[in-house]
Amino acid sequence: MSSDHLAHQHRTTPTGHVLGTDTFTCVRCGLTVSSYAAGSTRRNHCPSCLHSRHVLDQVEGGSSACGARMSPIAIAVLRTGDWMLIHRCVRCGELSSEPVCGDDNQLILMRMAVRPLADPPFPLEAFGTL
Repeated sequence: MSSDHLAHQHRTTPTGHVLGTDTFTCVRCGLTVSSYAAGSTRRNHCPSCLHSRHVLDQVEGGSSACGARMSPIAIAVLRTGDWMLIHRCVRCGELSSEPVCGDDNQLILMRMAVRPLADPPFPLEAFGTL
């Protein structure tokens, strides 16, 4: 990740051990976010606005030089019942998926989940003839 995206902070325990805490600043809302979500899961998106930065190349598997903002566009539900957040890069259009974290903005998640029902790609009147 780029140096402007992550800030490394260190804390010490009462016994003198150094603990590392990774944080990043959201590219959309400016919130300082811990890279560790509830349940010790690693996160790469802002829990408030759900945006991210394009730092991984999903096709090549390495780091990406793009660095643009990744917008949340949809929710996918795995067979296990886990929810995945789908992002699209605003610059290059690459898609990525990341697990939804327990402290993510529930209102935005629900808006994305019900969007296909609220605005279907076909006329709702078609159901009246079934």
